[in-house]
Amino acid sequence: MPTERHQEVELTGGTANQGLVVRVGDTVRRPWRPTTPSTHALLQHLEEVGFDGAPRLLGVDDRGREVLTYLPGTAISPPYPPWSLTTPALESVALLLHRYHEAVASFDGDGLQWQLPVPERFRTGLVSHNDPNMDNIVFRDGVAVALIDFDLAGPGSRVWDVAAAARLWAPLRPDGDIADARRGRSLQRLRTFVDAYGLPGDERELVAQALQPNHTWCYDNVRRHAEAGHRGFASFWREGGAGLSERVQEWFDLNLQAVRDALLQ
Repeated sequence: MPTERHQEVELTGGTANQGLVVRVGDTVRRPWRPTTPSTHALLQHLEEVGFDGAPRLLGVDDRGREVLTYLPGTAISPPYPPWSLTTPALESVALLLHRYHEAVASFDGDGLQWQLPVPERFRTGLVSHNDPNMDNIVFRDGVAVALIDFDLAGPGSRVWDVAAAARLWAPLRPDGDIADARRGRSLQRLRTFVDAYGLPGDERELVAQALQPNHTWCYDNVRRHAEAGHRGFASFWREGGAGLSERVQEWFDLNLQAVRDALLQ
């Protein structure tokens, strides 16, 4: 029986590793995956170049779990606190993502095993995070300071990451599926995010092209895991995820020009 000091505390949030990620003191223990060595190489690179916005790799424990540093702060999960939906919070996410891309630009991910390939047209060789969801970003004092959960990281591009983050944080979906202060402001928040990141015009057009494929890529992954019997994904898919996926696809079909205008005009 572990002492109180070393008691395992389950960390909530996320779906893929639901119930399997725990905090032990100042460390986080996560399940080993076939792609874990690749993730470890990425995290070691980020440490070497001085990027402080990601966990540090500490090793493997006696149960075969990876051991990472615990990053103090708040990872956002529903119900979202009002401060997390503000423009400054959104801009800080964009700035954090930009800093990550600058740090990872010198990392060579060739020859490493990654979990889920990004569509080829959106791969430039940069190892993108690929899952900058709200519960995968740590805030302190209302400012985004770190990315966590690099399970889906792999060769992609900054355009793909910007599309993923903007799609989730705006969010880009029907207003009826937005139950907080972001309702009616999706396109405005999309522009705010891309402006804060500092993406040039030619890459903004690529973001517009990447948004719907990014949604499809994400939800196809969820569906495959649900069909394979993964408890967390199956629950999400059964309890509304499938319907949401269809509604968002329809929203993109109807609003692609408005999205492009928001990004480019």
